[in-house]
Amino acid sequence: MCEPRLTDPLRKPLFRRLAASYTVNELGDWMGIMALSILVFDRTDSALATAALFLGTRFLPALFAPILVAQAERPPPRFALPLIYCGEAAAFGVLALLAGAEHFSLPAVIALAAIDGALALAGRALTRAVVATALEPTGELRAGNAVLNVAFTGGAAVGPALAGLVVAGFGVQSALLLDAVSFYVVAWILFTAGTMPQAEPEAGRMRDRVRAGLAYIRDETLLRRILTAQGLAFVFFAAVLPVEVVYAKETLGAGDTGFGVLLASWGVGMVLGSFIFARVREASLGYQLLFSTLGIGVSYLGIAVAPTLAVACAASVLGGAGNGVQWVAAISAVQELTAETMQARVMSVLESIGAAMPGIGFALGGLIAAVVTPRATFFVAGSGVIAIVAVMAPMLGASWLEPDESSGPALDAHDDVVVELLPGRNPSSANTEEGL
Repeated sequence: MCEPRLTDPLRKPLFRRLAASYTVNELGDWMGIMALSILVFDRTDSALATAALFLGTRFLPALFAPILVAQAERPPPRFALPLIYCGEAAAFGVLALLAGAEHFSLPAVIALAAIDGALALAGRALTRAVVATALEPTGELRAGNAVLNVAFTGGAAVGPALAGLVVAGFGVQSALLLDAVSFYVVAWILFTAGTMPQAEPEAGRMRDRVRAGLAYIRDETLLRRILTAQGLAFVFFAAVLPVEVVYAKETLGAGDTGFGVLLASWGVGMVLGSFIFARVREASLGYQLLFSTLGIGVSYLGIAVAPTLAVACAASVLGGAGNGVQWVAAISAVQELTAETMQARVMSVLESIGAAMPGIGFALGGLIAAVVTPRATFFVAGSGVIAIVAVMAPMLGASWLEPDESSGPALDAHDDVVVELLPGRNPSSANTEEGL
């Protein structure tokens, strides 16, 4: 079977709407993140308050998203997805009111942020499940994921700058209101999309479906190992984030401008990586996951020893490119190894891992930087990433078919399928988002 062209999924009206909603949602997420961070810090002047906001928007939602998805996967996605995004719009509308209130309530802001975070994770998981159900039977899933990845990385590159301009020009309250409007736009795009394909989940109570989803992951050895490697990788990927500003401004003496350039270099690499995946998506997912993960690890080691900002930026481009390939390859791997009826639940677990595990990395990276140096944080993170690849790759075992041979519905992890991850070696497989 010929590999579908990148533009083939865009010929489907439903996918065009899903891609448009995904792009608007990504830009809206950045608007909300920046506006809430500025709101909390300006009102409290406390780093601990900002850390509490992170727990509310990331860690707590990760605990509840799988439960929410188990409930939301039963109604038709044409109604469930718009309802989720209307919930996000309402949450940001109330947050905008709180931002303008005379008396600031941090617990109320964190509670609303946690609700929004859980809805956001559920929305992404359900969207990915719809995409997999729509495109996997025609063999267009990887092409569709490549398109969504370009939208994701483009949003990551443009979103922070756009959000910064809106917050600086119109204020935090206006930015939160604009964010609420963006979620209503997403809800309308999806509601008017018409019927969406849906894998009918098994009957039973929500609690039973949650348990069934977790049991499915536990029983599928390859899928479980990929998700485990993903979680471990997230810890090291996120470890450098709290110390980047200190590294740029103090270690390299590059100032605020240098810090911005360093972050922009990673963003440029992510956009480059998304186009690389689009060009080589027919290659083995095992190879893509292996080398993109190694690229991030090598990048961190390069930044750890970089004598100048220019060298650090060059290493950041490499890491960003790896990041841009790896997340979409990881999503494709998980989708192809998951039965159709479990897509939403398994994707919710992947999204939850991506939300929760970086918290451990933040603490680890900050501790290393405080006790040793920021360079040491990058060195430990890079070494940890490479160690995960070395340890996990031989354990992952047989994987899925080569893409030019695969078509039809998603494969179960226990099916007899093979993919090469290492040259001359069949036993091995994948990894995940910014991770293995």
